[in-house]
Amino acid sequence: MSERNGWLACVEADPNHSHRYVERFRSMAAEGADLGGEARFVDAMAPRGSRVLDAGCGPGRVGALIAAAGHEVVGVDVDPVLIAAAEHDHPGPRWLVGDLAELDLPGQGVPDGFDVVVCAGNVMAFLAADTRREVLRRLRGHLRAAGRIVVGFGAGRGYGFDEFVDDVHACGLAPDLMLSTWDLRPFTADADFLVAVLRPV
Repeated sequence: MSERNGWLACVEADPNHSHRYVERFRSMAAEGADLGGEARFVDAMAPRGSRVLDAGCGPGRVGALIAAAGHEVVGVDVDPVLIAAAEHDHPGPRWLVGDLAELDLPGQGVPDGFDVVVCAGNVMAFLAADTRREVLRRLRGHLRAAGRIVVGFGAGRGYGFDEFVDDVHACGLAPDLMLSTWDLRPFTADADFLVAVLRPV
């Protein structure tokens, strides 16, 4: 790869970066903050007992809530510190260290064929720019025929929403739904966040 994953660059610059991230969300949860918007969204679109891939799962916040709603969850993240936190805080789902640009779950003994892939938490914006299309292709390759990919990330992070949509089409996907929040507000040209539901074509 010619470019650097933005998350790994942060970790390289500050070895405590991942630990602070974990503790930030642990503190927010302890204070009663509502951290379930993404999980509620996915749960609403998935039949009971669906297989869900949490791509870029971090410390397991989203995937754990999806699993608690009755779905089978596999989470993958490039950062072993975050995966260790997910395993500690949220036993039950399968949490794996892995690079989304090289995602091959059958090669790790996990069948593909997911009903939903969720990629929340600005994961797409942290990816090295030259891996974005490869990640979208690999996520698509892990879907069932009628599956959907749900991506959420903010503006001003070096990945324009128009550029993202171009990448989506280039990877055999198409937007089914474009929103500006996880609570279903419509997407507008001046939105500062995008939630996109994608289908394979």
